[in-house]
Amino acid sequence: MALELRQSLGLTQQLVMTPQLQQAIKLLQLSRLELLETVSQEMEENPILEEQSQEELEGDDGAGAKKEEKEKALQESQEIESENPSVDDSGPDPDSPSLPEVTVEERVREDVDWENYLSEYNSGYSESFSERHYEEKDAPSFENFTATRTDLSSHLLWQLNMSNLEDEKKEIGANIIGNLNDDGYLDATVEEISLTTGLSIDHVKVVLDLVQNFDPVGVAARDTRECLLIQVAFQNLNGTLVEKIIKDHLKDLEEKRYHRIADEMGVPIQDILTAVAAIQELDPKPGRIYAAEETIYVTPDIYVAKMGDGFEIIQNEDGLPKLRINAYYKRILKNRRRVSDETKAYIQDKMRSAAWLIKSIHQRQRTLYRVTESIVKFQEEFLDKGIAYLKPLVLRDVAEDIEMHESTVSRVTTNKYVHTPQGLFELKYFFNSSISRVNGDALASESVKDQIRKLINAEDKAKPLSDRGIENMMRELNIKVARRTVAKYREAMGILPSRKRKEIRIS
Repeated sequence: MALELRQSLGLTQQLVMTPQLQQAIKLLQLSRLELLETVSQEMEENPILEEQSQEELEGDDGAGAKKEEKEKALQESQEIESENPSVDDSGPDPDSPSLPEVTVEERVREDVDWENYLSEYNSGYSESFSERHYEEKDAPSFENFTATRTDLSSHLLWQLNMSNLEDEKKEIGANIIGNLNDDGYLDATVEEISLTTGLSIDHVKVVLDLVQNFDPVGVAARDTRECLLIQVAFQNLNGTLVEKIIKDHLKDLEEKRYHRIADEMGVPIQDILTAVAAIQELDPKPGRIYAAEETIYVTPDIYVAKMGDGFEIIQNEDGLPKLRINAYYKRILKNRRRVSDETKAYIQDKMRSAAWLIKSIHQRQRTLYRVTESIVKFQEEFLDKGIAYLKPLVLRDVAEDIEMHESTVSRVTTNKYVHTPQGLFELKYFFNSSISRVNGDALASESVKDQIRKLINAEDKAKPLSDRGIENMMRELNIKVARRTVAKYREAMGILPSRKRKEIRIS
């Protein structure tokens, strides 16, 4: 069979991801803060974009038109003045009446008690606040003067520098502190620190023992057993039942097998429980108290408020600038004779980019509103009565309701928060898988989790509910759920199994 080249004509249709379309899709999944950063960056890079002032937004149409005319007149006058630099209005007008010079006469008040003033001014910080009546003043407390929080590393380095050590040992201590994780445990071995500093292992062990007794006691430990034993030694409990349990029965202690510990050690169970109570006072993660965890505040993208018999959806546009195209560049394009082709092409490109950004932001806000409106329609009973009435919902349901693709709904609900009468939720929260009831109805998985949490909170701590017991109780509540599903939901909520929730009480 001979090979030959042929030409054929075919018609195909495909979607081309233009940069403008990619930008529109990107704006859909941005959070509120990310959107503000993107708009701010675009305003810096694109001179065509400008923000409407608050006065223009609050004024009516007539006032806005008048203000725009005033701005145009002012701009034209500035252009005229720039074209006529000979006009000088910096000097005073000779025809204007002269104004008298204002003088300020300084006088010393006669009613000031200078003796008490000087005594308070000269008083040192050693005096108490009550003696100087500081609580009667509106000055902030000294705790509010510090903006940064001390972390574990700086706290330990301060103690190391206050110690009477040689420079070599301080170098070892700095390496030890630098290799601590957030829990306060040492991530490096003694041999690695010795190799890094070039000093002997014996020197490293001496400095390690010193650092382990810094505040908080137990830092720089290499495992949980060593951390607890350091705290036991610090409390002078060496040789006691507490130390023996930590040394030889830590695994049984973790599993709460107290009777097994009592049998192997040959001591009464009451003594074991007393020792366990002392161990529970220890801190297995001493570095956590200096963890640099900051509270993250969430600003809702949209509000849902109860209005009469229905709900009203309000978009949160506080802080989001109202963009528009600068009229100055429009006038430049109209004056074709004074604009070069290169300048005209640049302005047209920036103007298309600005117009597409404004359109994409408006489309994002409309899509977010429509998705929230559909969710409110499906979850109206939850907004009225609470989490127990949350209905099963998937992306397909909302997508079909608003006639959009599931991927668009997924992007819109990512990192978006809504404030409802039941609290603040991420839009993804309302999409739940369904759990069948005994009578055939469906229930949202979040409602099942909430019911499991309520059962565990109300259980007898001496006889906690097993996963099988929770399954049977859920069936009595008309909820059909398997034991492994109970275990999966319990682990997702961070709840321990029944053997670890059990509390043995001393009679």
